[in-house]
Amino acid sequence: AEIELQDGGVIALELYPETAPISVENFVKLARDGFYDGVIFHRVVPGFVIQGGDPNTRDMSGADVAAGLEGPYGMPGTGGPGYCIKGEFATNPRNSHVDGALAMARSMDPDSAGSQFYFCLGAQHNLDSGYTVFGTTVEGLDVISQLRAGDEIVHVEIVHE
Repeated sequence: AEIELQDGGVIALELYPETAPISVENFVKLARDGFYDGVIFHRVVPGFVIQGGDPNTRDMSGADVAAGLEGPYGMPGTGGPGYCIKGEFATNPRNSHVDGALAMARSMDPDSAGSQFYFCLGAQHNLDSGYTVFGTTVEGLDVISQLRAGDEIVHVEIVHE
């Protein structure tokens, strides 16, 4: 998969369908449906994670998202696709939050992930026992390190070799 950003940056991903099939299938379906096109990264914790995939950020300016303002669809960080998927962290042998890992964000309920995802900024193994890793960055770690709250996803392309 590839995530294309507003500034022309591209993040190339390897997904893990064999160890996190529910999460990968969900991400691929949402990407193919154009769900991620135009959503904005809303949460950045330096040295920890950067999070995106919230439809509530659609039709907002990057500056408003970065400022934590409410948008026309609700508060950034609280939106999703209208359903939840089952967590796979307990059954996934590749569930390791290494630098550049791609994982599903969720609320308190372990089975509450929907569309929001995050990239690890450095190893975050304290998350291994509670959040599903479903891929990793194969190109673009430098792009991820430059991401800021308010940066927009232009398109997520599912590429099969």
